[in-house]
Amino acid sequence: MTSDLAAGSDAVRSVFAIQDRYSQIDPEDRKGHMTEKIIGHTEVLYELLASWALSNVDFAYPARQDVIIFKGFSLTFEAGKSTAVVGQSGSGMSTIISLIERFYSPLGGTVMIDGQDIKSYHLRCSRRHIALVSQEPPLFEGTIRQNLAYCASEDVNESEIIVASKAANAQDFVAALQDGYDTWCGDRGLQLSGGQKQRIAIVAILKNPAILLLDEATSALDSQSEKLLQGALEGVMVGRTSVVVAHRLSTIQCCDIIAVLDKGKVVEKRTHSSLMTKGPNGAYYSLFSQPPK
Repeated sequence: MTSDLAAGSDAVRSVFAIQDRYSQIDPEDRKGHMTEKIIGHTEVLYELLASWALSNVDFAYPARQDVIIFKGFSLTFEAGKSTAVVGQSGSGMSTIISLIERFYSPLGGTVMIDGQDIKSYHLRCSRRHIALVSQEPPLFEGTIRQNLAYCASEDVNESEIIVASKAANAQDFVAALQDGYDTWCGDRGLQLSGGQKQRIAIVAILKNPAILLLDEATSALDSQSEKLLQGALEGVMVGRTSVVVAHRLSTIQCCDIIAVLDKGKVVEKRTHSSLMTKGPNGAYYSLFSQPPK
């Protein structure tokens, strides 16, 4: 009885500790620059060019502040180009995604978009220009059509949904379902396969984002589903600022630039072919030569 009470007390304290936590980033803050449209490489005030840079960033997660992820970390993502970020587990690859999305703020240094501190932008407005596809996309308990509508920055019609679905290789499987786009997804998309959920998540291009973030988007799929999804991703990334985090290096060879991380530092940054010419002494070559897990 005593041990049960002690365990219960510990559990209650943990719940209260979580309730007492708060984010330093206020999603309801109405301050900051309002970005209106995407224009590519021409600089116009308050318009999103979609070039990103992490400059001299220090970071540790709030729950483990003794574990330093980045110390003086810098990395630039060129507008309109695709950049893959690879490395061993624990190198800080997914942390980059979290900093770009402003899930966390750096302890030091600056995350910049188009030369300005990301903190100077209106949070919701800047996120409107970003689409994230993660390993486990969080589909809502509703129809496929409703989930796709959540992706859009404004009302979309049927033809726009179909065009985006074709680009994401989703149209064929949706059309084969008895209820089509009105098919019920179930809680967290349990009525759909992993590949189907991922392809629906990729239809986030409905919002025509300036920046596409892919965080291990194909890692949970079988080889056939991965091949279908990879074709969709390559088409979506063309001309769009894209950041791809992946352990399966076969999926990132098409990227314009590949940045190799090791212990929170960028040790190599070139194209796939250029990095492979380094041979066994190269960090990327060593990763690429490892047998798949």
